[in-house]
Amino acid sequence: MHSRVKRSIRVGAIRLIVLLSLTTTAFAQIPAPEQTPVNAASPVVLPRPSSQIPEATSQNATRPLYGLQGILVETLNGKTVATQSADQAFNPASTIKLATALVALKTLGPQHRFATGVWSDGVLDKATGTINGNLYVSGRDPSFHYEHAIMIARQLNSLGIKKVSGNLVVSPGFTMNFNSSAHSSGEQLYNTLDSALRSAEAIKAWTYERTVLNDQTSVESVPSLTVVGVVSVDSVLPSAKLLLTQKSSKLVDILKVLLCYSNNFMAERIGETLGGPESVSRELVTYLGIAPGDLRISTLSGLGVNRISPQVMMKIYRSLRDELRKSKLSPADILPVAGIDPGTLQDRFAGLAWRGSVIAKTGTLARTDGGASALVGQMQTATGEVLLFVIMNQHGNVLRFRENQDLFVMQVQNSRGGPKAFDYKPHPLMMELSDTESTFASGEDYGPKSKSNMNSP
Repeated sequence: MHSRVKRSIRVGAIRLIVLLSLTTTAFAQIPAPEQTPVNAASPVVLPRPSSQIPEATSQNATRPLYGLQGILVETLNGKTVATQSADQAFNPASTIKLATALVALKTLGPQHRFATGVWSDGVLDKATGTINGNLYVSGRDPSFHYEHAIMIARQLNSLGIKKVSGNLVVSPGFTMNFNSSAHSSGEQLYNTLDSALRSAEAIKAWTYERTVLNDQTSVESVPSLTVVGVVSVDSVLPSAKLLLTQKSSKLVDILKVLLCYSNNFMAERIGETLGGPESVSRELVTYLGIAPGDLRISTLSGLGVNRISPQVMMKIYRSLRDELRKSKLSPADILPVAGIDPGTLQDRFAGLAWRGSVIAKTGTLARTDGGASALVGQMQTATGEVLLFVIMNQHGNVLRFRENQDLFVMQVQNSRGGPKAFDYKPHPLMMELSDTESTFASGEDYGPKSKSNMNSP
């Protein structure tokens, strides 16, 4: 019996050693600013965080974190502050949207606007306000929503158009309310144009936008366009005449909403405009001077299986900062500012000391690769020093990954004097998508030339 107990103890000890060998900690070792950086490929536990970190959060540092982790923290001039498995490939999840944003800004420019055209193959009866023919709507605006549809109704009303006797025909690429089906989007447009069919959600969106813009006149009016026929999906007939063109908000504003909420639909739509994953990958290889095998992009939203190392992701982030700087923009113009902007970082780094001191993109996949989470961006310390960071985790609990990512960033800031908020003045995100423009086609068929160039309020 005595030998059996000893054997049981030995087996238990062996199991414990194996279990501990499979456990990784949340952090790479952080050297003092003057020291040579430590390569933490074999991670170690950091000292207990400063008392400035809430007690409940600091206790998380003592809990083991299971999974894989890659970390890279650098100064603006490229000096390494902390590193762990930085050359290994991880699933970046939604942080791949940073690559999509980079190529979009380089290809289209931050001032680019997506156009939606409104056409007709009929003739306007000015006495009744009826177009005797079909109405066509074309475009690939990834941000087209209820309020944009009602704006089209208002603009058509201003041309004297109140009714369409034919069908509503939307182009194959048309989408609305983040719905990838052109036909379903066409049906939503059909109902939203007509005040008698308009949903409460559409009315709420329109009223909120107009109120934010102090456009009381539009709130008090009720734009409406009735289409007698049905909805179909087809190309615009060559014989159709352009009535008006509605342009979206600027790309930089669309990216702010996209990245704050990590909107997969908008990322994929913009990616399609850029030629898809293969095209974006080729552009990144050229921009960054990396080998084609250094990254694998299957989706531009981050869904599914993508592969990239912290080192390459750092190059993407640096290139994104450089591209923004060319237009006198900063990362805060397109990325969420933690604890301030709504969306994925609204409740992270939300304490008074840390609020506004981190600008970053999150990434989360609950099941893919056994659970993947990432955080990429920049932090500011008490002295005004800005540090760039990439943190990637997979094969573990994403909630624990997030806890430890936040604690790691705060630990870095505390090791250099504490956090400091970036200079940032937030704006309601609804305003980011309300800066649309409407331009009327020239000619006498559908309205006076005096309205040939009209901006939406």
